Amino acid sequence: MDPRKNPYSPGAGQNPPEFAGREQIVEQADIAFDRIAAGRYAKDFMLLGLRGVGKTVLLNHLHRMAQDKAFETIRFEAPEGGLLARNIVPELRVVLRRLNYLSAAEHRLERAATALRNFASIFKIGYEGFEFGASAEPLADSGDMERDLPELLIAVAEAASARGRCIGIFIDEVQYLTTEELSALIVACHEASQRSLPIIFVGAGLPQIAALAGNAKSYAERLFDYPEVGPLEDAAARRALAEPARAEGVAFEGEALDTILSITECYPYYLQVWGKYVWDNAAQSPITRSDVDRSNDEIIYHLDTNFFRTRFDRLTPLQQQYLRAMAELGPGPHKTGDIAAALQCESSRVGAVRERLTRLGMVWSLRHGETAFTVPLFDDFMKRAIPVLEPYVPRRRQK
Repeated sequence: MDPRKNPYSPGAGQNPPEFAGREQIVEQADIAFDRIAAGRYAKDFMLLGLRGVGKTVLLNHLHRMAQDKAFETIRFEAPEGGLLARNIVPELRVVLRRLNYLSAAEHRLERAATALRNFASIFKIGYEGFEFGASAEPLADSGDMERDLPELLIAVAEAASARGRCIGIFIDEVQYLTTEELSALIVACHEASQRSLPIIFVGAGLPQIAALAGNAKSYAERLFDYPEVGPLEDAAARRALAEPARAEGVAFEGEALDTILSITECYPYYLQVWGKYVWDNAAQSPITRSDVDRSNDEIIYHLDTNFFRTRFDRLTPLQQQYLRAMAELGPGPHKTGDIAAALQCESSRVGAVRERLTRLGMVWSLRHGETAFTVPLFDDFMKRAIPVLEPYVPRRRQK
């Protein structure tokens, strides 16, 4: 069929043509935004899920919702290693400029400008200043992230409140924040909540964020809601595939839909990938099981050389070997001891490898002593990439 009319969008964070299966989370966030705008309490959010479940798409959707409700918003993706200060300063600078346009500068806005200037200076972030004044008040300038970030965000929230506005902070890949940064963010959310300030935080990232937040601050489990963003329910997955095609006058046979849902396990990214390639390879409507079968090899090659390979190539040979041992045991989760046994070594020998893979976002711990892939279907890819699992052999130290 005509690829120009192909409705599917298998890109990173691309908005799908049919936004299906997330209605409960969207409604929950909508209520929270309205409560914050009305001066009422609402919990902050951490959206948790594996790669390819649509966390970024959902985060972007919630961000647009907040903007439509006249929130002043900032949004960015945390890079590996954190760098929270570098990302948040320019975003908050834009927010303060917008607040300044709403009315003449006054004390709260000056305090917020001072806090941002000091915060940028102490954490060595480039800063151009503002047209409006900033006082010499000592704010957000201690060099202690856990003290300075809350002071900064509270000052900005107070300035927004004075103008009848709310602040929404949206951060993707939260697991890449450092422990210090995550702790400071949690403290800021806690203090803002205690003061009933009009600010809400929505983060997204891998499932280990819940444990990381709890380790950073014990009260984090009460401060945040942790909606789980998983594979779609059967009906929503069928809608995500069938509705975009129907809008173009194309139908799927039931067996074709059944096959795609089985192969993809209803993960949203894979649904979009299969939808795109099957559409391009189908000669006519309705799309059949044969069209799906004929497309599978091309799809697997695409995923192997793009989606999977980009993650695989970042790893050291030992890290790749560890993941191959996990794949030998199946999709997971797997006990640490079983993975070590597959490598024919003691768990202590490869503990540092597992820890590094967790920091890279390749694996996560469902429960203590268990490890699972963060990328669905990655176990099958590892078997294709490394057909034979070799036992672990420690390297000899150079004399």
